[in-house]
Amino acid sequence: MLVCFSRLEAEGKPSCITVDPFSSMCPMRRRTLLKVIFLGDMGVGKTSILNQYVHKKFSQQYKSTIGADFVTKELQIEDSLVTLQMWDTAGQERFQSLGTAFYRGADCCVLVYDVNVLKSFDALESWHEEFLKKASPDDPKSFPFVLLGNKVDINGGSSREVSDKNAIEWCASKGDIPYFETSAKEDYNIDAAFLCIAKMSLENENEQVMSHEDSFFSSTTTLSYSQSIPNAGSEQRWGGCAC
Repeated sequence: MLVCFSRLEAEGKPSCITVDPFSSMCPMRRRTLLKVIFLGDMGVGKTSILNQYVHKKFSQQYKSTIGADFVTKELQIEDSLVTLQMWDTAGQERFQSLGTAFYRGADCCVLVYDVNVLKSFDALESWHEEFLKKASPDDPKSFPFVLLGNKVDINGGSSREVSDKNAIEWCASKGDIPYFETSAKEDYNIDAAFLCIAKMSLENENEQVMSHEDSFFSSTTTLSYSQSIPNAGSEQRWGGCAC
């Protein structure tokens, strides 16, 4: 049985607890919803990567994403039960203005490019900047990104326009972003990439929760302390005339 509660947080993501109704000895475990945003130019394979990871399917027929859509997958990371909510956003320029609402509350951003198309690699800078601008994370420098260089299977790699060296150097310039070369068609490196994505998302979510809790208890303690000890001015008024 899955019981969900709403957390009073800006992103409004539910916190869920899995309960076994037949065993009073089983401890309750919280299921965490992790929001992951996929960004990149049109045609780099964002939808195909997600379909391969979630459904283990690949289609040769290309169909561009309209606006944004999402898929989910549940998994366990060590002792944590998580649900990955993965947003597949359109790469067309005319849909980029729709992004603000979708970016809010993200736990990780995955940037995707086609290793055979230099233009898609050059566009990573603008996608990176756009996410930080629209998502407005608390700490932009430490927010988790992952880079995927897709379609490494095409022509046995002979049609590559972006070397792995260039990709690694770009990642280093952004704070050592993890980088995976993938093939949605061949299911190459897909699971490894998503395990990294899930771990980084969970770490970011846990840090956000701890930060919010620290802020809450800090403000509560300050309020309690100020209420319990009246200042000198208040004490003097109480001792004066009752007018």
